[in-house]
Amino acid sequence: MAFLQQWRRFNFFDKEVVKHPDTNQIYDKLKGINISVCTSGKGQIIVGDYEGNLYFIDRNLQISSFPAYEQVVTHIFQLRQHNVLVTIGQDESGINPVIKVWNFDKVDRMGIPKCSRITRALPGTMNPSRVIALSVSDNMNMMAVGFEDGTVTLIKGDVTVERHSKTKTIHSGGKPVTGLYFRHTQRNTYLFVVTENMVLSYNVTGKDAKKEVLDQHGCSQRCTVMSDSTQDCQLIIGRHDAVYFYHLDGRGPCLAFEGEKRLLHWYRGYLIIVGKDSKNIPRVQTSGQTRHMDIVTVYDIQNKFIAYSGPFPEVVDVVCEWGSLYVIAGDKLFQLPEKDTQTKLEMLFKKNLYVVAINLAKSQHYDEDGLVDIFTQYGDHLYNKGDHDGAIGQYIRTIGNLEPSYVIRKFLDAQRIHNLTAYLQALHTKSLANEDHTTLLLNCYTKLKDNTKLDEFIMTKDKVDFDVETAIKVCRQAGYYKHALFLAEKHDQHDWYLKIQLEDIKDWQKALQYISRLNFEGAESNMKKYGKTLMSEVPTETTELLKSLCTDYKPKDAPIVDQDMMAGGIPTVNRAAAEEFIHIFVNNSRKLMEFLEHMTTVQPNSPEIIYNTLLELYLHDMAHESDSRLQVRLEEKSMNLMQHIDAGYDIDQALVLCQMHDFKKGILYLYEKAKLYQQILRYHMDHDEYEQVLVTCKRYGKQDSNLWVQTLAYFARKEDSCKKYITEVLSHIDKMNLMPPLLVIQTLAHNSTATLSVVKDYIIRRLQLENDQIHEDERLIQQYQQETEKMKGQIEDLKTSAKIFQVSKCSICNHPLELPSVHFLCQHSYHQHCFEGYAENDQECPVCAPENKKVQDIIRAQEQSRDLHEQFHRQLEKSTDGFSVVADYFGRGVFNKVTLVTETSSSHQRKPMPESIPVKTLPAAQIKPITRSSSPLATQQQSSSQNVSPSRAQPSQARQQPQVRQQPRQQPVSQARQPPASQARQPPASQTRQPPASQARQPPISQPPRTQPTMQSRQPQRQPAQQTRPVVSQSRQQPRAVTPNSAAQQASNNPFDEEDSGTNPFDEDNAYDKSLNPFE
Repeated sequence: MAFLQQWRRFNFFDKEVVKHPDTNQIYDKLKGINISVCTSGKGQIIVGDYEGNLYFIDRNLQISSFPAYEQVVTHIFQLRQHNVLVTIGQDESGINPVIKVWNFDKVDRMGIPKCSRITRALPGTMNPSRVIALSVSDNMNMMAVGFEDGTVTLIKGDVTVERHSKTKTIHSGGKPVTGLYFRHTQRNTYLFVVTENMVLSYNVTGKDAKKEVLDQHGCSQRCTVMSDSTQDCQLIIGRHDAVYFYHLDGRGPCLAFEGEKRLLHWYRGYLIIVGKDSKNIPRVQTSGQTRHMDIVTVYDIQNKFIAYSGPFPEVVDVVCEWGSLYVIAGDKLFQLPEKDTQTKLEMLFKKNLYVVAINLAKSQHYDEDGLVDIFTQYGDHLYNKGDHDGAIGQYIRTIGNLEPSYVIRKFLDAQRIHNLTAYLQALHTKSLANEDHTTLLLNCYTKLKDNTKLDEFIMTKDKVDFDVETAIKVCRQAGYYKHALFLAEKHDQHDWYLKIQLEDIKDWQKALQYISRLNFEGAESNMKKYGKTLMSEVPTETTELLKSLCTDYKPKDAPIVDQDMMAGGIPTVNRAAAEEFIHIFVNNSRKLMEFLEHMTTVQPNSPEIIYNTLLELYLHDMAHESDSRLQVRLEEKSMNLMQHIDAGYDIDQALVLCQMHDFKKGILYLYEKAKLYQQILRYHMDHDEYEQVLVTCKRYGKQDSNLWVQTLAYFARKEDSCKKYITEVLSHIDKMNLMPPLLVIQTLAHNSTATLSVVKDYIIRRLQLENDQIHEDERLIQQYQQETEKMKGQIEDLKTSAKIFQVSKCSICNHPLELPSVHFLCQHSYHQHCFEGYAENDQECPVCAPENKKVQDIIRAQEQSRDLHEQFHRQLEKSTDGFSVVADYFGRGVFNKVTLVTETSSSHQRKPMPESIPVKTLPAAQIKPITRSSSPLATQQQSSSQNVSPSRAQPSQARQQPQVRQQPRQQPVSQARQPPASQARQPPASQTRQPPASQARQPPISQPPRTQPTMQSRQPQRQPAQQTRPVVSQSRQQPRAVTPNSAAQQASNNPFDEEDSGTNPFDEDNAYDKSLNPFE
């Protein structure tokens, strides 16, 4: 009884009398029913009476019934997973009871379920015996029946049908059986058997049931129950002294609940015990009958408290359905609805029973936020009571949900710093601390001077639960450099480690050694950051580390052969950019020179800034060095550096440096390397080094001939006696023909020391050369005039007289000509079959075609180069005779002015320049054509001549025009009859009109030819006047077969006929358009 006093009592259930939902009157339909047994399940309460009827009460408290037995219903078992009901009752007295199985899935028209099985309950003794216990397995494969004579019968097979069922007695004993319960595991099925004097378990999976005695004490009828999964499905037995729990392998714990127990029931983790009132006070009812009161007590086994306890008159049974607990007491039905969890907690909070509240919330699967609220209230309660240690324990349970600042503010008092330390440690353990929490915790350690805790927090943890950088800061500020260095090194905080070593401890060697152990990226970044400091303190070691870093860096503690090399891979070369470390040597030029010399040696392809800086160091030290030997040595180094073939310095910057430090050798070398020959000459001129001026001209005069001209002007400005220098310069100018004589005389006229004797020989030579050139030009002019007159005569013949073809042999096969034949104006004739077999096209002479094609290509190339202005200016600048270049481009038509004439009317139309010069026809009497009658084979070939194509026998007008227009253009521009460039005559505008874009561009007839250079060589190639091939134009040659008929046709279509046009384009007396001449 003393044990029960430790269990707190609460009123978590309400006691209500069930009322009818329609009339709100007390439910009285159980009156008059002599209840023998009760159960619940599948949404209904099932009641059996002593008359053999079964009553079913649904959720709306509607009751239905049907007779199941003739006398009494003793047991009802409702399966939880199937809509099947198993009952046992008696139909006759003195015989074994009857087992009936009701299938509620199949009902008749009256609503009565189908009875799928009826069998006798036979005990093992084969003598009639009353049934006391019944149990059916959830899978409906087994059913156990316990009898008053102590035997237990096990029926295996489908319980809904009698076929194939096997009945076996597994237990026999003298005491009645008071309880049977099946227990299923993953592999086996067990049966708990409870009698009045023992507790047993049977493994009924196999054929033979294996027996195990769990206890030698039993219990009375209806004092057993099976718990649910919350209590691991244990068998619970109630005796007078206590309540016992049994596992499959033995007895478990017990609860000392004293008193007589009439009924045990299990409901949602609660154990309901119905016992007699200890006071045993009879209650007088209104009807005058005296009834004893029973006490219904609801125990919360998990949380160890009594959830409800109250009296009920003569309790018949306790059932649970529709989420509530019902008590059938006498003829009334009571309901015990459970309060909600929040109401329970509020009741516990009012009583400050926070521990019970926490346990209750956990058992009810309360959410985390709800539990945190309880922990917080509990912690506040303990803090207000002064129990700071207990309070911090509750606050620790809120970590992750409750804001840490809420707790930290409560314990910031110095007297509670150890509680705050415990909370902060828990915060870090759960990895929920931020930088401020870490700072606060370390400050707590330092204020408490608790080095042990500090070491444990920092140095003994393999996995940290705090912000490392914040811890390093706090330890550094507090002077715990050892701890800060430990954290920085362990967690690769290289920056913090070096800061502490260099700024606080000032151990330069350890800092440098630490950098040398880092990987390439870490070493590079930290040397850029701290290299200047290290260079000022340990320059030698720092320079060596930089050399290693910029060539092939490997950490000091790294293995010589790494895993990649062992696997056959190519080793990785880690190399930093040396130019990024030049600023480190700002105060140590000697070490910088050493570093740069090393880099240029091991890496000849170093960037130009390396070479530029090294050259600047050489020149600076050389200019400020007082020791002559060192000065010479630095001068040699500078020249070697500049002359090195792989040196990648910037020539312009190097030249500026040499000029700044007045390094003559370097200046002259760089001028020469950059091909600045005039700068070399200017340098010697500025220093009045006459001999070096001449040496420079001799050395570089071939590359830049203008040097001699500048040298002449230089010596001409000198008032000193420079006669020998001027004479030598003039000899080279004369030899290379660099200046006109007049310009030479004008240049030397400013020098008072230069007399006539200095230039006499030069002037005589130049005048003699000019005189010879004049005679040669006059000779060429006369020659060209004669050739021009001859060409004009040929043109006149073509215009005024017919062309008689007297060739007797084929130009291809060299056999006598036979009709049909093809004739060309170039005096070549062919058999028609030879011409068709060899000619590339039918409008060109096969013999003249290759030469014509060459000339056409030359003309086309010249016309395409008419717009190459840059090329013209470039040739004009480089040429010694600029006039010849201009004359050459003038001959190509570069300076021609294009005139576009708009055709307004037929009366003002200008005739375009013809593509060719047609042959002027003669009277038929004066023509001796080659006809079929004159041929010896005329008679035999009369029929074959009729098959000649019209294009051969009578060519069209376009094919009748001989291509002789361009013949005068085969001669050089300086012909005898050609006027000078300034007085060149142009044909009239009507004859110089440009052809359409579709035609090849043709210059005017009077223009000089473009196929030969005009004045550059002064000795152009002569073209024979009797050339017979047609001069190439942009149009193709036409084959000609001249006949009297064709001659007559030509006469009417000749644009150059004087009778038609009245103008001869070859007449020199004709006027020309001076606006088209760019030299007018």
